[in-house]
Amino acid sequence: MATFYVTTPIYYVNDEPHIGHAYTTLLADVLARYHRSLGDEVHFLTGTDEHGQKVQESAIKRNVQPQQHVDEYVVRFQELWKKLHIQNDDFIRTTEKRHTDRVVDLLNILWEKGEIYAAEYEGYYSVSEERFITEKEVEDGNFREIKKLKEKNYFFRMSNYQETLIEHIKTHPEFILPKTRRNEILGFLEKPLTDLCISRPKTRLSWGIELPFDKDYVTYVWLDALTNYISAIGWNTDNKRFQKWWPANYHLMGKDILTTHSVYWPTLLMAAGIQLPKTILAHGFWLSGDTKMSKSLGNVVNPLDLVDSYGVDPVRYYLMRDMVLGHDASFSLDGFVRRYNSDLANDFGNLVNRVTILIKKHFSGILPETGTFDKTDLELIAIAKSAPQKVRSLISNLKINEAIEITVGLFRELNRYLEKREPWKTVKLDKAHKISAGTTLSLAADILRIGAQLLHPVMPNRIDLILQILGAQNLDLVNFSVGLLKPGTVLGEGKSPFPRIEIPK
Repeated sequence: MATFYVTTPIYYVNDEPHIGHAYTTLLADVLARYHRSLGDEVHFLTGTDEHGQKVQESAIKRNVQPQQHVDEYVVRFQELWKKLHIQNDDFIRTTEKRHTDRVVDLLNILWEKGEIYAAEYEGYYSVSEERFITEKEVEDGNFREIKKLKEKNYFFRMSNYQETLIEHIKTHPEFILPKTRRNEILGFLEKPLTDLCISRPKTRLSWGIELPFDKDYVTYVWLDALTNYISAIGWNTDNKRFQKWWPANYHLMGKDILTTHSVYWPTLLMAAGIQLPKTILAHGFWLSGDTKMSKSLGNVVNPLDLVDSYGVDPVRYYLMRDMVLGHDASFSLDGFVRRYNSDLANDFGNLVNRVTILIKKHFSGILPETGTFDKTDLELIAIAKSAPQKVRSLISNLKINEAIEITVGLFRELNRYLEKREPWKTVKLDKAHKISAGTTLSLAADILRIGAQLLHPVMPNRIDLILQILGAQNLDLVNFSVGLLKPGTVLGEGKSPFPRIEIPK
């Protein structure tokens, strides 16, 4: 059985969960569910990053201990993931012993190999980013709360791995996706790579993992955070488990943390003698109009607000359907409503109602026997048979929006088929026509079931309702064969869970 290991970044515990966090986590969830539906064994990891200066300052401001602060704040992410029906296999917190002990192990390995050294450093430090920045980065003006600092610190010999990293990126085109981000990192690596500061003196920051070779320092938050991808799956404690899942198939993230994942992380792994992940995927930003959503601009969309107004599955659908991986996407309430009404209320929901109401009205809610399929029937069957293979191929190439479009396209074909057949008219004519109408409706219900199953990873709860309405709730979700929904099946109660949204003018 193939294995599939997918990760999100671990989110900074102080952050207010927003649409960016929700999108990355939903993307991981949908990929994980698709791979489960293909029969793969899946491990989906998410979590929170809980050390650092901002956490320490927030705890002081609230007059609580840092551990109490993170214990209270982490709940916001955990509750949101439950609310969004995220089916993660693990949730790692960087304050857990299973993680902190592994960070110490990694530091010891690098120290013993001579990959870490002490030096005095003077430079610009961004308090907001909690890292030293270059003069060029200062000039670019993208960093806040900049201080000039001079202090002794410990450094990782990242520069030693610059050429090896460049070679790996060039010989493994799937290592950084999409191609634009790969080119961005190769451009970054054209300039000499500096060594990475991996410590903070306790006089400035005490809330962190203590360096095992100098008790006066704690670990820089990025080395701490990145290690979660291996600490969570048993690195240096459970070799069998670690080898089962590593290397990760996908590290998913927003493009703003691409450099840390594509430069810091692989060079640390190289120095420690650990295999690199297969793919680092950086998706775009959700924009409000043409502007990136940001707290300072006050235009961040809270996914909870959308969910409370319109339900979880429509929000999941919209976020997966309207962003092409690698590109930015623009969010608007109008866009959300248009997509919902077009795809879910009209193409999918009306189809569910049309087919099931006709079967209930004219065949006592029981799937009728089918006669001989003619050319029109067989053409529809051919389209239905090809859809799952197309969806599989697109998912494996990370084209989730196109995979969804294939499924919605199947619903449109089914609607056209019904318009051509007009079973609501022919069922009333005579016995022969009623048999023909029964064939049409049974076939339509079965193909509707296939399309619903294909959308299950995206909208699991509402698809379960639709499968129950179709009498298909006990069928194997991963079997997309035509003909599984047999004549004689009793339809369930209910109607489409996608009523049209009417926005007051």
